[in-house]
Amino acid sequence: MSTEDRSPAPRSLAEALRARGDAALGALLRGRPDLITPVPTDITQLATRAGTRASVVRALERLDRFALQTAEALAVAADPATYDELLGLTAGDDGDPAVVAALPHAVDILREQALVWGGDDRLRLVRTARELLAPAPQHPSPTGLGPTVQEATAGMSPGRIQEIVMAAGLASTHDSVSAVTALTGLFTDRARMTALLADAPADSLDVLERLVWGPPYGQVTPDPAARLRWLLDRGLLLPTAPGTVVLPREVALHLRRGLAHRTPEPVPPVVEAAAVHRPQVVDSTAAGQAYTALATVEELLKDWDEGGPAVLRAGGLSVRDLKRTAVALDAPEPVAAFWVELAYAAGLIASDGEADERYAATPAYDEWLEAPAAERWSRLATAWLAATRTAGLVGGRDAKDRTLSALGPGLDRSAAPEVRHRVLALLAGLPEGAAPDAESVLARLRWERPLRGARLEDDPRARLARWALSEAELLGVTGRGALSGHGRALLGPAAAVKHPEAEPSGSAGPSAGLSAGPGDKLPVHHHHHRPVPVAPLSPAEQAVASAAAARLLTPQLPEPLDHVLLQADLTAVAPGPLRRPLADMLGVLADVESKGGATVYRFTPGSVRRALDAGQAASDLHAFLTAHSRTPVPQPLAYLIDDVARRHGQLRVGAASAYVRCDDDAVLNEILADKRAAGLGLRRLAPTVLAAQADPAGLLEGLRSMGFAPAAESAEGDVLITRALAHRTPPRTAPEPVPDGPPVPDDVLLAAALRAIRAGDLASTAPRKPGAAPAVNGELPRTGSAETLATMQAAVLTGEALWIGYVNAEGTASQRVIAPVRVEGGFVTAYDHTADEVRTYPLHRITGVAELADDSG
Repeated sequence: MSTEDRSPAPRSLAEALRARGDAALGALLRGRPDLITPVPTDITQLATRAGTRASVVRALERLDRFALQTAEALAVAADPATYDELLGLTAGDDGDPAVVAALPHAVDILREQALVWGGDDRLRLVRTARELLAPAPQHPSPTGLGPTVQEATAGMSPGRIQEIVMAAGLASTHDSVSAVTALTGLFTDRARMTALLADAPADSLDVLERLVWGPPYGQVTPDPAARLRWLLDRGLLLPTAPGTVVLPREVALHLRRGLAHRTPEPVPPVVEAAAVHRPQVVDSTAAGQAYTALATVEELLKDWDEGGPAVLRAGGLSVRDLKRTAVALDAPEPVAAFWVELAYAAGLIASDGEADERYAATPAYDEWLEAPAAERWSRLATAWLAATRTAGLVGGRDAKDRTLSALGPGLDRSAAPEVRHRVLALLAGLPEGAAPDAESVLARLRWERPLRGARLEDDPRARLARWALSEAELLGVTGRGALSGHGRALLGPAAAVKHPEAEPSGSAGPSAGLSAGPGDKLPVHHHHHRPVPVAPLSPAEQAVASAAAARLLTPQLPEPLDHVLLQADLTAVAPGPLRRPLADMLGVLADVESKGGATVYRFTPGSVRRALDAGQAASDLHAFLTAHSRTPVPQPLAYLIDDVARRHGQLRVGAASAYVRCDDDAVLNEILADKRAAGLGLRRLAPTVLAAQADPAGLLEGLRSMGFAPAAESAEGDVLITRALAHRTPPRTAPEPVPDGPPVPDDVLLAAALRAIRAGDLASTAPRKPGAAPAVNGELPRTGSAETLATMQAAVLTGEALWIGYVNAEGTASQRVIAPVRVEGGFVTAYDHTADEVRTYPLHRITGVAELADDSG
């Protein structure tokens, strides 16, 4: 039985809330955090705020399907309704046992959320919720019911009402009110209605069948057919407008055998398993994908190392740059957009803020690179879980029909973290190794957060859930569709509960629709399983969970290698991931030719020259390959390095505008004779020197395109080693998620809010002495300064408590109950009953004072 049942019947929502204990009031504030933003001054203001349209709409949107169906049933019931009347509307005349079992919990939810108040004998739906959910021509009810007989006959002439009453077999009355009451009584009497409809023509009953589950409205001509005339004469159809009739609510409920909804859904749909794999297979598959995710993000950032794509004027990547990134990552554009957004959410890339604004890696990327692989993955996964930016929207259109671009505005969806978390929690509720059927996951989510007045194809949560499933697989949170061990750890300790496996029934087998590979578990029927209720974690809890996930992932990841296999065809094969110094150096010395289980690198003259430009000598390259190859260095590769090194730096480029000098004048003759050198503006200054009109950088590039290997030199004639400098943004913080409304209050804020509300309520409801002005809607008492001072001084002598209005230095007004102890120097020192401590108040900030009744305490 509810709190309202144990107390005297409340006369308002405020009284019902006032009767709650702190635990029940705290549950309301947690479920509807918008109610304490800002903190209400007292219970009355809290109740008023709980009845505002915006707050009620938000509360209704967060109900599960059966709780919402219960609220919709109350909206078509009498006001107030008894619990038995509500049970009849939800369970029907047959008393569906599942509904009977689930209804008490649904009513408790509605009470807890302050959408329903009153005891079981007088259940009242909050007025705003009734207005939103009750049937109306402008917004039909999900129940499919129409108006009551009383509502439908409101504008009907008394004579016409009497004709209907008599045609229905009732005695005429002296007034319309009693006539409508009699007609309503007939339509709600099962036995008499059955007798009335037994005489109905078959085609008239067909008309009722078409309207019974809604919409309840139909069109008629000025001269209705006989089957319609029979219904109209008896009030089984009532006119609402010229040419329009409606099926009264009472008639529809009789035909429905009392049900407000065609299909009550008291039990959430079960998340079905589409396949069951061995947990070891799931974990190893997810770990492999986790490693691929790390490699992909590194490749993306390496591609943008010297400065990435330009930032569009409106923000984000251009379509061309996204295509180029997709080609570089060898991934479809939507997948490339996901990796870009993931790196951005993790704080690894950002805009550099320069005049020619470009995207680049952040300093945090260098720190991230130095961390162990499992820790790097957990950082990506944690950022993905909390991010409101939604990569799946990239390429779509916004409300103004503008294309949504990667890293651009308009990609935040505040529900995304909750949906991702809920999808993973549903997966955690399956037996280990079970991959869910995606449609059953979507059905479950639709039950938990049903759409109000929207089509299924427009369900934004369904889109977010589909993206969450695919992104979890890309990131390695799941493997083969099933939640991995390290993915389960991301959700915290509650998700680590292991489920007892269901015993397969005698008919269960491979034909049950589940797939099992060699050595996998047999298919499992798990209809009796309920998903683990996993609540979103606080930042501190999430950090602990992420560390646990990293520990579980570490042994699953391959150990980095310190060697490659050199081959005679100028390639090197890395049979697994390489240690970072080796991978970095090899990335400069060779070009990646193919990826997969093993990475193939190819050595070319250009790649060797790149290593020499980075400051390596030929002897350094030979020593490096000898130290890190499990096979001898092939002769063709040694010759390639020596040949490129011999030519490297043979030509020297400096500033004249620019010049070329070479000890071998035959090489300069060859350059002058080459037609490709015409654009460089070359002329001979000396047998070993050519001057150029091009700048040094352009001259270097031009000579290299002609097949030469020039080296830049300083003003002193020393060779300049050109190194590719990594471009970094200034320190940047990762983008903050866009919250879905006010955050859920923590325990400290909740305790403070409850204390403030109770204190304000004590002040506003404390009984005054006769003649004192009553508190109206939280108004502060008003008295003159002389009267205030005199009342305070008198209270010091008598020890009486006073009710005061007080405005603090920030201009915040409040009501307080105090017991003055001392008045001097323009201040009053008093025991503050609302704060439960002694405080001192400046008299000039007290707006007024009133004496309390002697029994106020």
